[in-house]
Amino acid sequence: MKLPKTQKRYCPYCKKHHEQKVVEAKRKTRGTTNPLSQGSKKRIKQRGRMGEGSQGKYSKPPITKWRMANRKTSKKTDLRYECSACKKMTVQKSGIRAKKIEMK
Repeated sequence: MKLPKTQKRYCPYCKKHHEQKVVEAKRKTRGTTNPLSQGSKKRIKQRGRMGEGSQGKYSKPPITKWRMANRKTSKKTDLRYECSACKKMTVQKSGIRAKKIEMK
């Protein structure tokens, strides 16, 4: 997917249309964004108190390996727009699925 380096967009801070620089944010992997899910944390705490009957989902062992079954082949774009006037940055509302992004 080819994108222009600058776009004329509306700046919510200036409340005007300005030329804005397009920057792609660094993609975060699954492990860096969420190393332990909430359920896993609760199960780790629960491991210390064994013998309190069936705890349902907390009786299962905590997740140790991230297995991405049926994963998608592409990630959504995470674009940031920097206003040329006020130098404030705004985030793209919803990303578009693309394997590769190229700034031209």
